[in-house]
Amino acid sequence: MFGDHKEVSKKIALRREVIFIFLSGLFLGTLAVLNILGISRQIDLSFNVGSIRIPFIVFVGVLPYPITFLCTDFISEFYGKRRANMVVWVGLGLNIWVLFILWLGGVLPPHTELGADGLPAVNHPDRTYFQIRQWTSMATLASMIAYLTAQLVDVHIFHRLKKFTRGKALWLRNNGSTLTSQMVDSIAVILITYFFTNAISITPGDTVAHGLIILIISNYLFKMTAALLDTLPFYIGTRWLKTYLQIDPVEEYRRENS
Repeated sequence: MFGDHKEVSKKIALRREVIFIFLSGLFLGTLAVLNILGISRQIDLSFNVGSIRIPFIVFVGVLPYPITFLCTDFISEFYGKRRANMVVWVGLGLNIWVLFILWLGGVLPPHTELGADGLPAVNHPDRTYFQIRQWTSMATLASMIAYLTAQLVDVHIFHRLKKFTRGKALWLRNNGSTLTSQMVDSIAVILITYFFTNAISITPGDTVAHGLIILIISNYLFKMTAALLDTLPFYIGTRWLKTYLQIDPVEEYRRENS
């Protein structure tokens, strides 16, 4: 009996580590993709309401972004604040690693002559790389501050709400933490990118203030919609993981705070 119990414990421990690695890998992989894609393209999702044109423009890099918050919410729920914060800090290191590789790829021979715009001549074979490096570097530098702030806010509010509700109201901490942190991220990344990297172009004839507000609201509304839609997957995933990992987050919370 003791041997069987020991084998079951090892099996559950392995499951927990595999799920943690999967969630962390999905988080970090998504983060790398969104940083590389970044601001390389603006997607126009504007629509009409009657005769009124509603502008809705998002950067392509924002498309996979909501999944990072879903991952950290799962990690926070089942593995605690310390491990969630650890993944966030590893993500920051990944940002730095991306910047290092982009820099290294540009300085190794053959040395390419760059123009005033920081790019090779239009027909030069290296132009695509240097254009990607320019966009990604600008977006990554801007997003590092926004990312770190938003993710730490997400984890902090998640656990604050968990404490406030005594481990209950899963929907509240999932949505409350994500919606707040993504507002922080949307404002920070747009303003930092525009004022410190000059990587956002405003539509000719539009004012800077109006253009930035449209981008902030559009990107936040996209993230907010995604966050609300992921409530059901979060509930379903939490219910399944609770059984699969044999972890009851509510009981774990009560035990830690008793």
